[in-house]
Amino acid sequence: MGGNGTSPCASCKLLRRRCAQDCIFAPYFPSDDPHKFAIVHKVFGASNVSKMLQELPVHQRTDAVSSLVYEANARVRDPVYGCVGAISCLQNQVSELQMQLAVAQAEILCIQMQQEPMVLPSQQIDTCTDDERTYFLNNNLPQYLDFPSSSSSNIVIHDSLKREGIFGHDMVS
Repeated sequence: MGGNGTSPCASCKLLRRRCAQDCIFAPYFPSDDPHKFAIVHKVFGASNVSKMLQELPVHQRTDAVSSLVYEANARVRDPVYGCVGAISCLQNQVSELQMQLAVAQAEILCIQMQQEPMVLPSQQIDTCTDDERTYFLNNNLPQYLDFPSSSSSNIVIHDSLKREGIFGHDMVS
């Protein structure tokens, strides 16, 4: 009787046939777990499962049975999409979490930038030697003096310590 010698395997029990010593189902569908074969049989059919197992090398059959059981359970839960529906749902969750992480990282960066002291060009000039000051005034200062006109500028000045986070609450006040 089957692989264990005491009772027929779950597949032979469900199919109401005698379980031979070389039953292909016996090692993978023990008699103490009849639901496992019942669901695989319902979705794939015993004949198809038998053919699949016979085509595989023995060392891959256990993994194949696990996959068949997982897919059969997924098909029963979601007959249209099966495990693809579960994978799609998980991928959507990963995308949403990645977006939330990016938003949180951007908010942290904004807070860090607000807390760092800003070095103004006049402060840079005060700490320079005479040669550096001359070079800075001749070559770099004009870019700081060339302010854009109000019509072409999109600069908005805010209270430097109060920002509204993406979730509608003040990040720092």
